[in-house]
Amino acid sequence: MAMRFRALAVAALVVAVAGVGSYLSITAPARIPQSTWAGLGEPNLENGERVFWEGGCSSCHAAPGATDENRLVLAGGAPIKSPFGTFHPPNISPDETAGIGGWTLAEFGDAMLRGVGKAGEHLYPSFPYASYARMTPRDINDLFGYLKTLPASSATTPAHDLPFPFNQRVLLGGWKFLYLDDKPRVTLAKADAKVERGQYLVEGPGHCGECHTPRDSLGGMKTDAWLAGAPNPEGGPGRVPNITPGEKGLGGWSESDIVYYLETGFTPTFDSVGGSMVSVQKNMARLPAEDREAIAAYLKAIPPL
Repeated sequence: MAMRFRALAVAALVVAVAGVGSYLSITAPARIPQSTWAGLGEPNLENGERVFWEGGCSSCHAAPGATDENRLVLAGGAPIKSPFGTFHPPNISPDETAGIGGWTLAEFGDAMLRGVGKAGEHLYPSFPYASYARMTPRDINDLFGYLKTLPASSATTPAHDLPFPFNQRVLLGGWKFLYLDDKPRVTLAKADAKVERGQYLVEGPGHCGECHTPRDSLGGMKTDAWLAGAPNPEGGPGRVPNITPGEKGLGGWSESDIVYYLETGFTPTFDSVGGSMVSVQKNMARLPAEDREAIAAYLKAIPPL
């Protein structure tokens, strides 16, 4: 009997070790092939600035309440509270030590598209790489070049404050296996160039779904409810609105209403933007008119929910 128990225990241990080994192999941090960044040439800084505002970098990485030129000092932003703990947006200024001044384009691309840090670690999806994964290498190159022109800051930020087991980065490989891909969030029939541009902006750098789409218990977006509204991501009062063209969303808004809101912050009923959307709207106001028009065209083209 004892020998049989010992044999079963050994077999269970072997299976467990094999299972852990398979998990670690399948979910190991995966870098982007180096060839992705070859031949891109010098970054287009004008486009890099455009991508900067599309992506809302200053909303998370500038100091809380920063205005005007201080929004370009990306020394680390306000804590982000979530059901999994509190995340602290890091310094992404071009400082060589505290920021990303010592990073290469490939390392920056790994973070943006795969959620992999400079040291090869999994990054937490509080950094919205699950959306940025849809960005083009050209935009990544241009954005990285633009970031290097911004003021450097030596400020440091605290480590994330996460309870067990969420402080175990190895689990993020499983999260990525379930939720990280670069496929379109919705399939649009006969989309014209404007709608396609809007889809890229909303689903990629604009990362609108990160707040406007509900999440499951593991923090993955429920893509069957894409942009249908969600609870306040920080657990406070209020709700992030439905921005699909349905009756409970933007059904009563025209494309020009959406464009005007993104430019000025005023709704068709003369209400004004509030909450975390304030900084988003300020970013959108910095974009060329055709980008706001493309976003509006996409939001009117997606399925109503």
